[in-house]
Amino acid sequence: MNISVLSYSFRGLLQAGEMDIFGYLEACRYRYGLQAADLWSGHFPTTDEEFIQKVKNALEERDLVLADMAVDGAHVWDEDPDVRQKNYERAKRFLEIAVTLGCKFVRIDAGSRNESWTNEEFDFIVKRYKEYAQFAYDHGFKVGIENHWGPEKMWPNLKAVYEAVDSPAFGVSCHFHGWGGTEEEKIAADRAVAPWVCHTHIPWNICLDPAMLKEKLSNLWNVGYKGYYSVEHHSGKDELTEVAIQIALVRDMLDKLRRGVA
Repeated sequence: MNISVLSYSFRGLLQAGEMDIFGYLEACRYRYGLQAADLWSGHFPTTDEEFIQKVKNALEERDLVLADMAVDGAHVWDEDPDVRQKNYERAKRFLEIAVTLGCKFVRIDAGSRNESWTNEEFDFIVKRYKEYAQFAYDHGFKVGIENHWGPEKMWPNLKAVYEAVDSPAFGVSCHFHGWGGTEEEKIAADRAVAPWVCHTHIPWNICLDPAMLKEKLSNLWNVGYKGYYSVEHHSGKDELTEVAIQIALVRDMLDKLRRGVA
C-alpha cells in the first residue's frame, strides 16, 4: 500500500536534537516498514548540493521513494516584495532538489493571511504556479497547493487557483478536513477535491475516528487515487509511537476498502 509519514510529524524530536533527516529515513524504512518518504523542508538544515547528494544516497540506500516535499517559507504571495523574491528563490531551489531526489510531488503554499486574495494577488499566484508547474512537467513530477492556511483553506479559492493554473503537472495536497467553513462545507470540499489530489496529509483526529477515516479514504479510493496516503502528527510528543498508531489505522482501513468490507 502507498503509505508514508510526513517528517514534520517528528518536529519535536528534531527540535530536541534526537532525529535528523537521516534518522527519519531510517525510521521510515526499518521502524515502520514503509517504502516511501515524505519530507518537510524543516528537516533540511541546508540546501547545499553536497547535503542534497547525501539525502539522495540515503534514500537510495534504503530503497525509498520520495513521495512528497512540503516546502515552508516558499509561499508565493507575501505583502513584502523582498520576502516574495526570497520565497521565489527558495521555491525554485526546492524544485531543483525535487529533480535530484526523484520527488513525485512538491507542495508550495499560495500565501496571504487574509480571508481572500485581491485580483493582483490571485494573478501573481497563478502566474508563479504556472511557472512551477511547467518546470515540474518538464522534469516528470507535479507541484501544487495545500488547503491548510490563508485563503487556500477555502474550497472556492483553491478551486479557482487550480482551474486558472490549468496544468497536468499541478495538483492538490489534501490535508484531510483541513478546510475553513462549516462542518458540512469541509466534508463537501474533501469530496469535491478528490479527483485533483496528488498527495495527502492525514491528521491524528481523522485517524482515530473510524467513520471519518473511512469517508476520507473512500473519497480518494472511489476516484482511483494512485498517490500516497501520508499521515501527519502534530502534538510534538510521543511521536514515534503515535505515528505508528496512525500508520496502522490507515493501513487497516485501506485494507478493508481493498477487500470491500469497510
